[in-house]
Amino acid sequence: MIKKITLLALFTIHLPVFIFAQPDRWQQRIKYSINVNMDVLSNQFGGTEKMEYTNNSPDTLNKLFLHLYWNAFQPNSSMDVRSKELGRLQIGNPKKNNDGYDWDQRVKDRIGKLQPKEIGYQHVKSLKIGGKEQKLIEHETILEVLLDKPVLPKSKTIIDIAFEAQVPVQVRRSGRDNAEGIRYSMSQWYPKMVEYDYQGWNANPYIAREFYGVWGDYDVKITIDKDYMVAATGILQNPNNIGMGYQTPGLKPARNNNKIVTWNFIGSNIHDFVWAADPGYAHLSKEVRKDLTLHVFYKATTATNDSAWNNVLWAAEKALPFMEKKFGKYPYPQYSFIQGGDGGMEYAMATLVKSSGLGTAFHEWMHSWYQQMLGTNESLFAWMDEGFTTYAENEVMDYYNKNWAEQSPFQSLLTKAGERKRRDSIAALNKLPTSQWEDYVGYFNLAKSPYEEPMTTHADHFNTNYAYGNAAYSKGAVFLSQLGYIVGDKTRDKILLEYYNQWRFKHPNANDFVRVAEKVSGMALQWYKEYWVYGTKTIDYALGGINTDTLTGKTLLTIKRVGKMPMPVEVLVTYKDGSKELHYIPLSLMYGAKPEEDAVPRTVHAEWRWTHPEYTFETNRKVGEIKSIEIDPTQRMADVNRNNNKVVIPD
Repeated sequence: MIKKITLLALFTIHLPVFIFAQPDRWQQRIKYSINVNMDVLSNQFGGTEKMEYTNNSPDTLNKLFLHLYWNAFQPNSSMDVRSKELGRLQIGNPKKNNDGYDWDQRVKDRIGKLQPKEIGYQHVKSLKIGGKEQKLIEHETILEVLLDKPVLPKSKTIIDIAFEAQVPVQVRRSGRDNAEGIRYSMSQWYPKMVEYDYQGWNANPYIAREFYGVWGDYDVKITIDKDYMVAATGILQNPNNIGMGYQTPGLKPARNNNKIVTWNFIGSNIHDFVWAADPGYAHLSKEVRKDLTLHVFYKATTATNDSAWNNVLWAAEKALPFMEKKFGKYPYPQYSFIQGGDGGMEYAMATLVKSSGLGTAFHEWMHSWYQQMLGTNESLFAWMDEGFTTYAENEVMDYYNKNWAEQSPFQSLLTKAGERKRRDSIAALNKLPTSQWEDYVGYFNLAKSPYEEPMTTHADHFNTNYAYGNAAYSKGAVFLSQLGYIVGDKTRDKILLEYYNQWRFKHPNANDFVRVAEKVSGMALQWYKEYWVYGTKTIDYALGGINTDTLTGKTLLTIKRVGKMPMPVEVLVTYKDGSKELHYIPLSLMYGAKPEEDAVPRTVHAEWRWTHPEYTFETNRKVGEIKSIEIDPTQRMADVNRNNNKVVIPD
């Protein structure tokens, strides 16, 4: 994902806002040198791979594991069978949800129908260490390497691999000849080292979900028909020989009389490498600052198509300062939006996107923070990647729509008006930004269904795709929106920056994030993780009695906890004279209170003990003066039943 950039430059990204000790967690390290020769007629390639693997762990490794992802694209593979088994479950409305069945619509039963020339495979022909062949056991998409000599702690080993592969017809993420006509979408295309971390080997078979890798450096050479343009992770090392928009401005590349050409890309401090190739690609690029160039690659078909992809480049430049201010500096020297794949999928310094939609483009780019730089284990903590990225996408889209969308020279007036109408219609009904509200709705639908499982469920082992998707994306995004309700939005934003500063390039887990949140906010927050992440209990608070204290004449308001998940509670009382007062009741488990967030006068009451289902507090004014009472007026609390949150007292 990077070009020639030193590690020193990478790690002088941003000074932390808070002076907390940097977490001490070892990381494995790897260097890849890969050479492949693509035959565009047979869709097969052979390659060699040299790995320099550094065991920074305290453990002696007697075996290694490699990913061979493309072996999933064969009839009767684990991915094939799993997809068809989930496709037997009808959990939705067929009129609203495709056919109503639970399979991934992109995969369905397509793998089982692949012919021999359409399947994918990756076979390691030899693997040598110190010139000696090692014993190999292939477990479909995982290769087990039994070492003749162990890899000792704090030592390096050189691994030489010869492999061959066939590019599958595009089914999921990678492959050839996708629906948009892109010839090659080359993700998960090389034998990749499995990550070994504080929990041991993470040898997850490729069933459906996403990825986890070792940070390192990539030097990749791709030899292919000269008519193909290649878009990839990293920085092209021979741009003036290649041309195709990569060359120095004003320089005319030398004529190539050969049938093939070799592209050489280098990326540093990344944990994956993607490339795509097509003879019909158009290439847009812009140096948006001295240390960063943005690229767009797409299949040019019409003038309208050109305009839409130009808009991706324009919008990305406009959104970048906000992204960095909100979530931390983007440290790599390039990023590429590449048309390919089957939707949107993030990789190092690049994404494969099916179309030019900005929501997908921003989502995949924000994965550079939560998938590439922070790199949580997506099998175990999918919500920390997809959920956090979805939250960030929402923030970026809201910023862009409010500040730049109307100014875009590449979007039609009709498109602008249609998007504005959609946003305004949702905003009229809800107090949250449009994009955030959609995540709450996704979570509410999941919580009210019979399919919800704890977010701690391994991504491949959810009982339904429906539960996985809504847990990882919607409930994961609500985790951050609702955290703003608990600690205050400004504090939550400081937490996200401190999380970036402390944990980039260190594979954080859920507890690591919560500890940062506790230190920044000064509150205890483990209870929030335990309820929201480990369980499926829901939030439901209701207004109870409205009474008058016979001795003082003051109003007594009772709040009931109907759901099983406790929360701090805000109650807004609006009076008939137009004045308002906010009553804030901290939760006993927090051991603290959030700061005031607006100018509405606030009263902080005694903490609500989580064991008690009811809480009564008083106001200084009489019942007859009250116009309305509302629990959670900002609607950031994920209360599954808002019908009992507000009462309007008739005159």
